[in-house]
Amino acid sequence: MSTLFTKIIKGDLPGRFVYRDDMCVAFLTIAPICPGHTLVVPRLEVDHWIDLPDELAGHLAIVARKIGAAQMAAFEAERISLIIAGLEVPHTHLHVLPITSEADIDFRKANTAVDPAELDKAANALRAALGSEASV
Repeated sequence: MSTLFTKIIKGDLPGRFVYRDDMCVAFLTIAPICPGHTLVVPRLEVDHWIDLPDELAGHLAIVARKIGAAQMAAFEAERISLIIAGLEVPHTHLHVLPITSEADIDFRKANTAVDPAELDKAANALRAALGSEASV
């Protein structure tokens, strides 16, 4: 059975993509901890990140770094946080968050009722900051 993320990747469910390539995608979460909170997700369905093939694990880290650099530019973040939690969806995903303090890294702060216009604004800002790297 396809995961929620596979359905988003295939276009069966909507997603605000900021990056795509043949190995992974990056899209905004619908429950962001902060504006610009992005998920980097492999196309290959792998539940636990420690089971990723080495090449794919490295590629996800490189893409997360690109997303993080774009977040620094788009959201004037002091730092970029990278979290691999993996409990809510059984499909590896990297949370990339622009933060100003460690207190910002708290899933209890996730906004489950964020205005779709705010998500669109954040996605557009990230795409602009990614420039030619935005493969959407």
